[in-house]
Amino acid sequence: MDYRADHQGVEGAEGAAAIVGVNGAGGERRGPSFREDQVLERIDAFRRRRPRLLDEVVTLAHGAGGKASAALVDAVFVEAFRNDELERRGDGAVLPLPSGETLAFSTDSFVVHPLRFPGGSIGHLAIHGTVNDLTMMGARPSWISAAFVIEEGFPIEDLRGIAADMAEAARAAGVQVVTGDTKVVASGAADGLFITTAGVGLVPAGRRLSADRVRPGDRVLLSGTIGDHGMAVLLARGDLGIESDITSDTAPVNALAEALLAAAPATRWLRDPTRGGVGTVCNELAQDTGLGVVLEEPALPVAPDVLGACEMLGIDPLYVACEGRLLAVVAAEEADAALAALRGHPLGAGAAVVGEIVDSPAATVALRTDFGGTRIVDMLVGDPLPRIC
Repeated sequence: MDYRADHQGVEGAEGAAAIVGVNGAGGERRGPSFREDQVLERIDAFRRRRPRLLDEVVTLAHGAGGKASAALVDAVFVEAFRNDELERRGDGAVLPLPSGETLAFSTDSFVVHPLRFPGGSIGHLAIHGTVNDLTMMGARPSWISAAFVIEEGFPIEDLRGIAADMAEAARAAGVQVVTGDTKVVASGAADGLFITTAGVGLVPAGRRLSADRVRPGDRVLLSGTIGDHGMAVLLARGDLGIESDITSDTAPVNALAEALLAAAPATRWLRDPTRGGVGTVCNELAQDTGLGVVLEEPALPVAPDVLGACEMLGIDPLYVACEGRLLAVVAAEEADAALAALRGHPLGAGAAVVGEIVDSPAATVALRTDFGGTRIVDMLVGDPLPRIC
């Protein structure tokens, strides 16, 4: 694919020479095409650079999953704890055990506001988020730990309700909460309740999901509509005065992923598009592989209410978080079987093939629009919706 400008409007021998970059005497001529190549090369080089941390204090953007988050993680945490597994920058670690089995381990914190929103609560998110992170590494989640930071004055009845939500979510996902910790901080030192979970699961023998397995020609599948969770949380805050029936998609996707992997055993890669949404996750994939991801806008499933709310607020749904969806890259020959498996599960009824992996544009995400044009989908610095997971 070539996204450079069209030169068909240049006429005559002189225009033709400018296109091919030579003059009439056979010597080299640095015409518009040459200059475009130089500009495109500089843009590509700039976009492939890892973000650098230039800030002196932490901001909300550093927790949003975009370029600012990547810069903070690289400059502070990867630099301090550097090791091969950490440098993969995944949502968890895949670790070989002496027994020969493979363990997946993940941890996450949840600071959503409000604590309850249409379709779920911070308790549901705490379980679903960790289960889904383990699932994206190919593991079958089994055990979870949960740590609570509770603000002084938080109602006990509300805490019971959050714990009940976690228990319900754990039963639905087939996992157990087996250990934890509780801390209480002074009034005003936390926004009611923060939860941190860690999870463990085993990866079946022979299963490996990794960006280095992705190849040109592979298909990109999405298991359902995008942006439901982020918009549900935003509207639940009540600041915008917008009434809507949007509910969060928060759900455990481990059973859905197992159905996909059974139907398409050559599946290359999985991710759940949480902070930063599908746009950010696809950019991370493009950077990790050096390949291009071309998305088809007409194929992207977006609920009408979500699309309407995003348009009113000037937010691109590609960057809005999901909490019960998965993005998969599968071999082209298995795409039909994979799609059928997703659609055969209740959580995947709205699944679609939304794109393809290509050689060019390298390390870039492009979107073919409804109008037949193409635009670049870059990684945002921060998330337009803070505190959504």
